[in-house]
Order: sequence, then structure tokens, then C-alpha cells
Amino acid sequence: MKKITKNMTFSEIFEENPNAGSILMQKGLMCGGCPMAQMETLEQGCIGHGIDVKEILEELNKPSKKDE
Repeated sequence: MKKITKNMTFSEIFEENPNAGSILMQKGLMCGGCPMAQMETLEQGCIGHGIDVKEILEELNKPSKKDE
């Protein structure tokens, strides 16, 4: 899996990490169905929702059980 960065759009993140939707929802980002997900970066979404981008990146980049 490619490392998720703050400059990736939500659609790119969903392509890289199939678990991203549930991780983002747990943190308060309901971006899966949002039309802005095609253009907005993770950093922009976090700023807009007052969420720490570093915390989300840690979660998104944790290896899954099958990757270990």
C-alpha cells in the first residue's frame, strides 16, 4: 500500500486504502459521499472540519493485519 499523505484527494485515499472510509468516519469526516471528495485534499478536509491531519494520517497509514 502506498503511503497516504495530506496532499492526496479523498478519492485517491479511498483507492489506496479500502478501510479509509470507516477510519475517516470515526474521526468525523463523512467524505465518502461528498462531491468535493474528488478534488479536496485530506488536509483541506481536516482544516474545514477542525480535525488534526497528523492524527488521521497515523490511522490511515497503520499497517492492516493482512499487511503485517
